[in-house]
Amino acid sequence: MTSLSVRLCASAGLAVIAVPLVAGEVESVACPTLEGPPPQTLPAGYAIPTIDLAHETHRQVIVDREKGQYLGHPTTVLLKDNRTMIAVYPKGHGGGAIVMKRSTDGGLTWSDRLPTPENWATSQEVPTLYPVTDAKGKDRLIMFSGLYPIRMAVSQDEGVTWTPLKPIGDFGGIVTMADLVRLKDGTYMALFHDDGRFIHGGKGRHRQSPAAKRTGTWTVYKTLSADGGLTWSDAIPIARWTGGPHICEPGAVRSPDGRQIAVLLRENSRRYNSFVIFSRDEGRTWSKPRQLPAALTGDRHQALYAPDGRLVISFRDTTRESPTKGDWVMWIGTYDDIREGREGQYRVRLMDNHRSADCAYPALELLPDGTFVAMTYGHWTPGEAPYIAGVRFKISEIDKRAKRLPQKTDLFTSGVPARRVSRPVLPGRAFLGFARRLATLLQPSPSHAGRRGTSRWSDRASWR
Repeated sequence: MTSLSVRLCASAGLAVIAVPLVAGEVESVACPTLEGPPPQTLPAGYAIPTIDLAHETHRQVIVDREKGQYLGHPTTVLLKDNRTMIAVYPKGHGGGAIVMKRSTDGGLTWSDRLPTPENWATSQEVPTLYPVTDAKGKDRLIMFSGLYPIRMAVSQDEGVTWTPLKPIGDFGGIVTMADLVRLKDGTYMALFHDDGRFIHGGKGRHRQSPAAKRTGTWTVYKTLSADGGLTWSDAIPIARWTGGPHICEPGAVRSPDGRQIAVLLRENSRRYNSFVIFSRDEGRTWSKPRQLPAALTGDRHQALYAPDGRLVISFRDTTRESPTKGDWVMWIGTYDDIREGREGQYRVRLMDNHRSADCAYPALELLPDGTFVAMTYGHWTPGEAPYIAGVRFKISEIDKRAKRLPQKTDLFTSGVPARRVSRPVLPGRAFLGFARRLATLLQPSPSHAGRRGTSRWSDRASWR
């Protein structure tokens, strides 16, 4: 036990649930609550190589673009035919009328904007879209829209028709639902967060939503559905931190054996790396939040397993020391890398964002042939409003690119034809000897042939 205060969420009336420990695991409780700064701060940078796909325009598909109109924050669903995709996103930064489009060829081409219920224009937050199946085998799609109260729309016919948005309960939240997990008993667990403003609403206003004042406490919540997503329980806290890291935007992934759930968390104060919590009892109890390596630091993590069992995680890069800070990136590694606190295999830059870090609340799907279809918004063209774009790749293609990397390097390699030596990625505290190494690299030397990549170094302020 550290000096941090770790206790149960008494305010939620939760009882102590102790889980016996096994080797390599930590104590779990229903809602670990921490106060103050974390016991240690991990290095702000990473050492694994980054592969750049941003200039490979043949991989890119424009999904929607409108001159002068901010289009942002998409989520997608791949239907059971493994070809049809539906995307939803707001006309605005988070809030704004919800747009819907459909693709019938795995995201290569997209329809015009489709009709939607009238009150979808009143959405105040990022819409999120999920497929669910009830105990009788009935499939449906559900779409959430957050702040206070959280609302939901339902489709019973694969997205052809939809209900209006309706409240799921007397509670609210931010980026609802950031992720959805089907538990082993068929119950669905949806995850979101709040900073005290929207969970119960208030007398103030944010956009058009009732809002209280920030409390200085950041809480991650779950809500449960036992009827295939039609109704939801009250919000139940699963992690809480006061006066320290701002934990939020949970992104979930199961271990390969299905016995553990990891939830990756954005850190919004920008003073620390991202965090992770674990559950090995289907979300009833959780470990204390712990920092992730810098290589996994970012916002809105979305994870899928590749056909070979590796993890692909797409997110906005908010790493404190990174040449791709503010861009849309992807991490490739294993579940054990997350569990053991390792950096992983490598990073990939998917697209180059040209304004701060205003991009990359990513959607991610996997087609039967092993093609990943990633989609998000961003300022992809300098001076223009953000728009929705997709990137297609197979992990085997990334591996081929990685084989062209030297065995040991701290250079950011890029697909741009060589024009100059790139600046190095500094892995955390590796400033010692940097000047000497850089001077050596800049000299023509056979021993460094082939170690030179190119990149546009990005020095951007953190997104706020």
